[in-house]
Amino acid sequence: MAPSAGRTGLVDRPTAEWDGALLGLYESQRPGLVRLAVLLVDDRAAAEDVVQDAFLALQRRWHAVDPSAAAGYLRTSVVNGARSVLRRRGVARRHLRVAEPDEGPAADLALLLDEEHREVVEALRTLPRRQREVLVLRYWSELSEAEIATTLGIARGTVKSSASRGLSALEQRLGGRP
Repeated sequence: MAPSAGRTGLVDRPTAEWDGALLGLYESQRPGLVRLAVLLVDDRAAAEDVVQDAFLALQRRWHAVDPSAAAGYLRTSVVNGARSVLRRRGVARRHLRVAEPDEGPAADLALLLDEEHREVVEALRTLPRRQREVLVLRYWSELSEAEIATTLGIARGTVKSSASRGLSALEQRLGGRP
């Protein structure tokens, strides 16, 4: 049976074709999405969960997602999932009565980065969420301003100002080094 254009103008994809397209997307996008999530949530296991949830959400909505926009859909899902993880952590920390010793940066993060980049990642953690997200998407995920704006659901001007402020704050925290 040949695929046909549905009401939305998108092609109704047979299950085998869906599976193949989704598998290809998974294989090509997953490593970068996991890196993005690790940089945002600082925990490899939580990052893997965020990425898996993003792919599950895409699979559930596959019939309504334009295949050319699927990578953007995944990035947005990962950023939103990371925000949810951080929000839940904040709530949990506020309700924890027993102080736990700080274990420092996640061991997985150390494996992803060499020594010269660890200082930058530590400084990134001190930035406000929006600035951190913009810089991670721009410099680690290598997205354009337009792609970042779409991913975060903000104006392109906000991307520019957040990037500028974030870079200035990083430069200040790193002692003037770019």
